Amino acid sequence: MNQDLEKLIALQRFDSTAHAADKRIAEDPERQKAFDARLEAAKAAVASAKQRLTESQTARRAIEKDVSVQQGRLSKFTEQAMAVKTNQEYHAIQHEIAFAKNEIKTLEDKVLENMMEGDELTAAVKKAEAALAAEQKAVDAERKALSAEIAAMKAARDDAVKARADLAKTIDARTLATFELVSSRRGGVGLAEAKDGVCTICHVRLRPQVFNNVRRNDEILQCDHCNRILYFVPAAAADATPAAS
Repeated sequence: MNQDLEKLIALQRFDSTAHAADKRIAEDPERQKAFDARLEAAKAAVASAKQRLTESQTARRAIEKDVSVQQGRLSKFTEQAMAVKTNQEYHAIQHEIAFAKNEIKTLEDKVLENMMEGDELTAAVKKAEAALAAEQKAVDAERKALSAEIAAMKAARDDAVKARADLAKTIDARTLATFELVSSRRGGVGLAEAKDGVCTICHVRLRPQVFNNVRRNDEILQCDHCNRILYFVPAAAADATPAAS
């Protein structure tokens, strides 16, 4: 294989490694936002559960206050019943007493319902708090893993950039310039494997003579359509040598 072509294949691999690392690193802020969103959602669930519990407790206190009012009325009417002098007054007082007792029973039933609801809401708060704690633990672990991954990506990128710079110095200047120009115009990929008579990146069929020449790997040839420098991987080496991308 042409030495410069072989070096360009390695150069492309370094570029692809650095590009993939940069892309992954660039995604970090969005991934951090996703972590924050997960925690905010869990915190909002806790706040909502606590708010519902607070509202239930407030409603219960209001009902208990009403019970006290009705109990006061009942006591007052019971005392008045001892002092009535006519049947008409007696029946009127008994009516008020019955009404107060009925109100107290109704309100006490509401208190009981509220207490049961309060138990459910208290359990809901505990469940939401447990979910928040679990989510916080999970996010902390994922942040730690992501931090390690980003550090590894940066190291891989730096190694690839250094290796690329060292290798680039050994490539023919004109050949390197051609590769750099095409790479800058083609999303960082200046090289393409030719396979079955086709450029595997732009998928345009090569002229038979061009493909036959590319198969020899002894000169720098470009795709007529995308201008990427072409290379060929022999069948025996295809499994052992991954194609540049």
